[in-house]
Amino acid sequence: MPASSVPSVSSVSSVSSPNVPAGSAAPPGAGAPRPARPCVTEVRLSAFAGHRGGRVPLGPLTLLSGPSGAGKTSALRAYEALARLGGGAGLGEVFPDPAACVPERARPDAQRRRGFRLGCTADGPEGPVHLDLAVQAEPDLRIVGERLTAGDGLVLLQTALRDPGRRAVQAAWHTAGSAPVTRAPLPDDLLGTALLPLRVAGKTDGQRRVLAAAEQMVVALRSVYACDPRPDRMRAPVPVGAGRLMRGCDNLAEVLWRTRTECGRRHGLLVEAVRAGCAGPVADLFAEPVGDGAVRAVLDRGDGTRTGFERLGDGELRYAALALVLLTGPGVLEVDTVGEVPQALQSLTVLADGFDRGMDPAQRTGLLRLAARMCERGHIRLLAAVSDASWAGEEPAARVVDLSRDRTIRTIRTI
Repeated sequence: MPASSVPSVSSVSSVSSPNVPAGSAAPPGAGAPRPARPCVTEVRLSAFAGHRGGRVPLGPLTLLSGPSGAGKTSALRAYEALARLGGGAGLGEVFPDPAACVPERARPDAQRRRGFRLGCTADGPEGPVHLDLAVQAEPDLRIVGERLTAGDGLVLLQTALRDPGRRAVQAAWHTAGSAPVTRAPLPDDLLGTALLPLRVAGKTDGQRRVLAAAEQMVVALRSVYACDPRPDRMRAPVPVGAGRLMRGCDNLAEVLWRTRTECGRRHGLLVEAVRAGCAGPVADLFAEPVGDGAVRAVLDRGDGTRTGFERLGDGELRYAALALVLLTGPGVLEVDTVGEVPQALQSLTVLADGFDRGMDPAQRTGLLRLAARMCERGHIRLLAAVSDASWAGEEPAARVVDLSRDRTIRTIRTI
């Protein structure tokens, strides 16, 4: 296959070198105590959409900066895709339009196959664990290669497409028993790493290491909430339902109807945040019934006046919605939590596209400070896309990753 295209599907089966995946970063602070809560510390965009050889290092609070077309949204989309695969979703559900993930100039090989590659690193009690994935997008969608690698370079799981006529890949995982590896077929539309706890017996030290690494990766990837508040959908009354915030925050009024009485302290923090981001006095924030089982969100101005959200500007609505996201938890957000792992050992990762869209300088700075305070506690992490991060320099907790406009040679640097 020409060098300008994604590596051919046959070579894609060997996702990376036998050692630490190509392009992966050394774990920061080698020798430092490992984080108690597994978390994703890097997303690799080896050949995905407009990215080639891209590495996005992640901290508790990370901002993706760059002009339109730099690939911020596609980087968020790659992270969300890995998270959904880690939660057990099928390939077709995660990538409804897989051709859009193939690099634009990738040419098909002799068998008319094209694909894309992505991966991530999860750090935690087991140390850094690397996951790399190769996906064939055309002529049919399937996983053709997956590799799970420990920080010392030991390959814990490797899959490869051996027979294109079968809807399965050949998997081999580390055993370190009487046989060095165990081989078995796995489905070609599911993430093998997420299936390992169901397939590995855990009888040998090697098997137990594989299980621990796979579970760390799955826990790190799940509990992800992707959001991009849509002010045009937040102004109208909404019916009362389960009270779980959708990714567009359309049902913010319904969530306020639920959360205002659940935790007075958290609601007080939300009112304080909204007071700083909305024009005029704000004494309270709540939802009120309007008939037919619907509610609308309102601001209590403290003098008997109630301002409905339909009167607020786009920046005010986005600010209020993102403040609610940062101050609430998985029980309120539409997120796939790891039910078998205690909440104290999980981190909720928020993926926010257009974090500063429509906001004035005071709103975006206030929201970033709120994010820094919440991320400092360790229960929440934020990866947000902004058009320009020059205003974020005053917040030392924020890691800014600058994506260049050049879509052929991707330059990603940490400020």
